[in-house]
Amino acid sequence: MKIIDVKYEASDGLVSRGVAYGDPTHPPIIFLHGGGQTRHSWGETAHKVASEGWHVINIDSRGHGDSDWCPEGDYTTDGFVRDLTAIAEQLDRPPVVVGASKGGITALAAEGENPGLLRSLILVDVTPKVEQKGVSRIVNFMTAKPEGYDTLEEIAEAIAAYTGRERTTNLEGIRKNVRQNDSGRYIWHWDPKMVSSALGEGLEQRSVRLLAAAENLKVPTLLVRGEKSDVVSAEGVQQFREAVSHAEFIDVKEASHMVAGDQNTVFSDAVIDFINRLD
Repeated sequence: MKIIDVKYEASDGLVSRGVAYGDPTHPPIIFLHGGGQTRHSWGETAHKVASEGWHVINIDSRGHGDSDWCPEGDYTTDGFVRDLTAIAEQLDRPPVVVGASKGGITALAAEGENPGLLRSLILVDVTPKVEQKGVSRIVNFMTAKPEGYDTLEEIAEAIAAYTGRERTTNLEGIRKNVRQNDSGRYIWHWDPKMVSSALGEGLEQRSVRLLAAAENLKVPTLLVRGEKSDVVSAEGVQQFREAVSHAEFIDVKEASHMVAGDQNTVFSDAVIDFINRLD
C-alpha cells in the first residue's frame, strides 16, 4: 500500500503534517487524535481503513507530533476547528472525520457550526457532557513530569499506571510519541502550552457549545465509547443521542477512554462497518 508524507496549510500560518494511506482518488477520511497524543495513537486502524478503499489522511494536530507549534500558544477549540476547516477545504470532496477526544471535539464543533464541511463523523469517547474526574486524571497524567523522563522504560511504567494495561514492551512505539530535550531527557511530543490553553476554555462553556453543535448535526454520525471510560458517562451518551437522534452508538467492552489503544481490532471493525454503509 502506498504511504506518503503529507502536509497541509492549516490556519494562523501553521502547517499540519502527517501521512496518507491509499489511493488519493478514493473517498477521503481524516483521523484526528486526542490531546497529548500523535497520529501514531490509532494502531492498525488507519491502515485497515485504507485497505477498504479509502484515502486515509492521518494528521498530527497543531502543537503535536510533526505539526507546527503555535507561537501564541493558541490551542483552543477555535484554533483546532480553523485547522480542520482549512484542511477539509483543500480536499476535492467533504471528508469523513474520525476524532478521538480532542479530535472529536474539533470535528463536532467544525461540522455543527459549519454544516456540510464534513461527510460524516465518528466520535471516539467524547460527548458534550464529560466527567470532571476523568478529565482531571488526563490533565494530571499529562502534567506529571514536566522535567521529563530518564528512560523509555520509565515512560512505559507511567503509561501502564495511567491506562491500567500491562506495561508495553514496544519501546519504539513510545519513542514515536516523545522527543528528547537539551538535557537528553524524554518529554512528550507536544507543546506544553496546550494544557493551559485548553483549560482556559472551561468545561461548562465548552459543553454548552458542543451540545448546540450536536443539535445541528445532519450528517451520519457514530459515537464510540469505551465501556470503562471515566470521561464519557452513560448520562453523557444519553444526552448526545437525544440531541442527535440519528446517531449510531457502540460501547466497546474492556476499553477505557483510549478506545483505539485498548481494543484496536474491535474499534477498527466498528469504524469500517460504519463507513462502508455510507451513501
